[in-house]
Amino acid sequence: MLYFIEKEPMALKLLIVRHGDPDYENDTLTEKGWREASCLAQRMAELEVRDFYVSPLGRARDTASLTLEKLGRSAVECPWLREFHAPIHRPDVTDRRMLCWDWLPQDWMDEARYFLPDQWFETEIMAEGGVKAEYDRVSDSLDALLDAHGYRRQGRLYDAVRPNNDVLVFFCHFGVECVLLSHLLNISPMPLWHGTCAAPTSVTTVVTEERRRGIASFRMGAFGDTSHLYKCGEPPSFSARFRECYDNGWERRD
Repeated sequence: MLYFIEKEPMALKLLIVRHGDPDYENDTLTEKGWREASCLAQRMAELEVRDFYVSPLGRARDTASLTLEKLGRSAVECPWLREFHAPIHRPDVTDRRMLCWDWLPQDWMDEARYFLPDQWFETEIMAEGGVKAEYDRVSDSLDALLDAHGYRRQGRLYDAVRPNNDVLVFFCHFGVECVLLSHLLNISPMPLWHGTCAAPTSVTTVVTEERRRGIASFRMGAFGDTSHLYKCGEPPSFSARFRECYDNGWERRD
């Protein structure tokens, strides 16, 4: 008797991890951040990871350190994984440059181009800040890494040159995480920067799909997952979020 054995589907899996609760002044983690990183390490220990990549900034390296120590592994430090840095003159703050990915909703949502993947960078503010050049630097670096893992960018898709089941983990930051997702999913980063929130040590999962042989695209399976924190009784941090109600004085306004 002949049996047909279906092969395990092959998919490249990217896990994008935001650093733990930050001590920005010292570029490290708060006490809570270290607890979060410990919970994350327990989660990562259950995975078979091909390679780890980490931002050069201290808060990301510290977050990664507990996972790497637990697994006896090392990570490749990638300058392009540092927090996305292309400062602009935000419409409501004109006396100094600020993060290009932190605007008041009323100052960007009326501009239709910010929702379009091929036009969001064409506004005067983005052009003056050279934001697209920095975006391209990050995107090109990501594509070079994916090429080394068997997936070569062609237009908005990827050639599956060497399909595989590699799991890659990126320890980085929220702003640059949204740039990576924008590039992989072919959408403007503006709705991601302003319409999503990745809590400290949250894990975002992006997986290739190859619906026709040799042609791969990426699909996000989970965004900002913090189940490892709940598992060890550590509430997610409010970091990166703003007041849910304006009168909530204990929550961050700006």
